[in-house]
This record gives sequence, structure tokens and C-alpha cells, in this order.
Amino acid sequence: MADRGAVGGRPPTGNRADRGAVGGRPPTGNTADRGAVGGRPPTGNTAGSKQGGFEVGRLVRWDVVVAALLIVVFFGGVGLSPDFGNTDNISFALGDLSEIALIALPMTLLVVCGQVDLSVASVLGLSSALVGKLWDGGMAIETIIPLVLVVGLVCGLVNGVLVTRLGLPSLAVTIGTMTLYRGLAYVVLGTEAVSQFPQQYTDLAVNNVPGTPIPYPIALFAVLALTTAVVLHATGVGRSLFAIGAQEEAAYFAGIRVKRLKLILFVLSGLVASFAGIVYTLRYGSARADNGLGLELTVIAAVLLGGVDFDGGKGTLGGVLAGVLLIGVMRNLLMLNDVANEIQSIVTGLLLVVSVLTPRVIAIVREVRSRGGGSGAPAAAKAAS
Repeated sequence: MADRGAVGGRPPTGNRADRGAVGGRPPTGNTADRGAVGGRPPTGNTAGSKQGGFEVGRLVRWDVVVAALLIVVFFGGVGLSPDFGNTDNISFALGDLSEIALIALPMTLLVVCGQVDLSVASVLGLSSALVGKLWDGGMAIETIIPLVLVVGLVCGLVNGVLVTRLGLPSLAVTIGTMTLYRGLAYVVLGTEAVSQFPQQYTDLAVNNVPGTPIPYPIALFAVLALTTAVVLHATGVGRSLFAIGAQEEAAYFAGIRVKRLKLILFVLSGLVASFAGIVYTLRYGSARADNGLGLELTVIAAVLLGGVDFDGGKGTLGGVLAGVLLIGVMRNLLMLNDVANEIQSIVTGLLLVVSVLTPRVIAIVREVRSRGGGSGAPAAAKAAS
């Protein structure tokens, strides 16, 4: 394969211009920038290199920073508000995160793959409207739920077909379908609100797992998150998603079914968003066409805040979980201190900007330091001549 040995393992013995630049044991010859990223460091003095043989960038990963910030904010919240750390509030905060957390799972896979789905909140609203309309029409809730899930699947399929078969950018496509699906929600239910859903189903959406402060939707999320983590980080499918996000054309020529995987992810995103719409409707006990309005930005903020690169190819699910919890903790803390919803929206927007900007700044600083380290040898050679 053309680029084997470029990432890890012992590089080939032949003469290759950039072997050892990423991983493995570097060659013994004089290479200007060998060891700049990984592998065994050279013994000479390199500007911007490690102290004590380690890179600062490897010790301070972005997802680790987010997890540390989550801990700081949590204990800071305990000190600021006496009600913040009690069991009832923790249960409420987790329940309030249910829909965001669920939708963040397929969104993580999409962004890792270099795609995005901005229509998820509109699919949630359309699903909520359908639940209300069908329930108001006398249909049993056991029949409504699978029908609504199929509608969400179809919504995701439409997005996937437009992106993979027509070659349209996912950002533009899902901006359009975001408006389309929200409009359909208003066509279905209008401005009405439907309530009085079966008690046993609303209890499942609100109550906790016995003996814990964990609501049932979050318990389900934990199972799905574990499954997603295994798929993303321990299977060939996950490696394929990272490869597509890093360089789609190379992934295609490597034999990866790029279009099929993208289509599956969009379908999965629509399916989970529709399920989140059902949970949202039962949790609040009200079906409305405007349910979940603006939720897509919070989901994307959580994913990017967790360290997933918006351009694709990088990220961890653990970082996303930390990002989701950090946003949930901050929202709950602001709510306890009677901060207006408009300010909460501003905070979410700022987190979105910071989550995109900070990794870019770090990458630029590393690149500048790397270039500074590699410029010493040519300068010395020029001076000697």
C-alpha cells in the first residue's frame, strides 16, 4: 500500500523522503524534521521539541481538558448553589440532557466522517407533532411509536440520498431539510398542543432507574454510548469513518464503501432524532410542532466541544460525552441562578465558537513551532557555505 508505515510501526529500510515523520522508530540518517510528531525522538536539540522526551501536545489533549473543565465546573457549582449537588437536581439535569445526549451519538459519527446533520431538531419536532396528531386521532401509542420511527428513518434517508447520490454538501442539504421538516411539523399539527399521554409511557420518560438518580432515557443512552464507542474505536467500521473524514478520496481507493457508510449514518441520525422526539414529547407530556427548536446547535456545540474536528477524521466519543455533560452542567447551573434563556443561548453560542476556534489555534501554534524547529538546519548549512 502506498502509505503503509506512515502512521505507526517500523518504517521500511528503503529511502523514503518522509518516513518516520509520524510514528515508529525514525531512520538514523539526518532528516530535518524527523520525530516532529511521534515515534522515538532524535537526540539532538530541536526547537519546540519535548522536555524530558515528551510532547506537551500529547500530555494535554483537548478532550482531557474538557473533562478537567467539567470537574472544575461541577465542584464550582456545588460551592455556588446549595441545591446543585443534591440527588433530585442531578436527576433533573441528566433528564434535561436526554435528547441532546441521544442525538449527539450519531452526530459524532457523522462529524468524524466529515459530514453534519442540521435537520435533527426539525426531525424531533416533526416526530413530536406526529405523535400528537396520531394520539389525538385515537391511535394506540404502541402503534404510533414504530410509525414515527419509520418517518424519522425516511427523513434521514432523504438527507443521505441527496448527499451521497447527488453529491450535494451535507451542510447545505440539511439546512434545507431543517426548514422543510419543521414546516411539515406545522402542517401536521399547526400551533396546537396535544397532551394526556398514557401514564406508563410518561413515567418511563421521567422516572429514574430504581435506586439511582439516573432517568431511564439516560440509562438507555449509556448502553447506546457504549455500543457507539466500541463501533467507533474498536472496529473496522470506525477506522473507515476516520479514514473517510481524513481523506475521502484515499478512503474510496482503499476499498471503503464511502457512499454506503455515509447513507447509513444519515439514516441512523434521522432514526435517533425521531426517537428523541418521542422521548421529548413524553417527558414534557406535550406534543408541539416547535418542540426542540434550536436543539441542533446545542448538539453540534457538544460534539465540537468534545474535540471532534469539524473537518472530520479526528475525535473521541469520550470527549463528546464530556462535552455533553459540560453543557448540561452549565445549563443547569445557569437555570438554578435564574439566568434568562437568552443568556443561556449566548453561552451555548460562545461554547460553539470556542470549541471550533481553540483546536484551530492550538494546531496553528504547533505548526509554527514545528516550522521554527525545522528552519535551524538549513540556516546553519547556508551560513557554513
